[in-house]
Amino acid sequence: MYQSTDIRGVNPIAAMPFTPQGELDSASFTHMLEHLAATGIQGLTLFGIASEFPKLDDSERLLLSNQFLSDLRGSGVFRAISVTDHSTEVAVKRARDYQKRGADALMLLPPFFLQPSPEAISHHIFSVLEAVNIPVMVQYAPGETGLAITPAQLAEVATRYPHAVFKIECNPPVDYTREFLQQAPQASVLNGYAGLYMLQMLEAGGKGVMPGCSFSEVYVQIYQHWQQREKGAAQELHQQLLPWIQRWMTHCEYIIQVEKTILQRRGIIASDYCRHPGWSLTEQDRLMIDSFISTFAL
Repeated sequence: MYQSTDIRGVNPIAAMPFTPQGELDSASFTHMLEHLAATGIQGLTLFGIASEFPKLDDSERLLLSNQFLSDLRGSGVFRAISVTDHSTEVAVKRARDYQKRGADALMLLPPFFLQPSPEAISHHIFSVLEAVNIPVMVQYAPGETGLAITPAQLAEVATRYPHAVFKIECNPPVDYTREFLQQAPQASVLNGYAGLYMLQMLEAGGKGVMPGCSFSEVYVQIYQHWQQREKGAAQELHQQLLPWIQRWMTHCEYIIQVEKTILQRRGIIASDYCRHPGWSLTEQDRLMIDSFISTFAL
């Protein structure tokens, strides 16, 4: 069984392939998972923001989670599934169900609909953590949720629950992470936000990155350079990547569509359809994507 300290490295969020009619594309999903497992990533997470989780119904979530766990079984990639329910009772049931069905870890998006109180949010997080014994990545994404959690509040979670891991993606996250780790030095921290701050977060004590999945190989190369203490090479490659992801991360739906289009242009999924409401790419965007794929030899 995975421990919280095992959650490190490059752990992308799985994209969600649809047909051009907006239905689930199971064949593309399997092909994408097979591709990702061969890229050198350490883990993969389903139902993150990049998975378009709010646009899925319950029957689709059940089907996809079963396929995700089955297709990646024995791959050596740790399989995490995100719990995104706004009801504490439902979140607890779902967390227990995912653990029972074989998830190696969970990710937890704290509730934010109708602005629950800090006490209610803490109760939600604690309830899910107490319901399972596999690692739980507590997600802090205030830009997307409108929910602010202080480093001290997060440190309280780390102190009470050794199996908690923390995905910090406030913008910028580095000072926040330093303050958090000063109060909870034992905690494991990952960073999302397309890896914009990947190297600064590793320097600050972070353990890994959780970007989108369409060009995982680039993040794997950066991380491998870092592990091998080739910081100059890591910095050079990250600097090369930075202008692209800085542009695409100006809106969540923008980078979700871009990543889906990259996957489709690379032949990894059949269609780049995103469920509505979404983002419409311009012709310039599409030319940039082609240039990006060529630049990084993807």
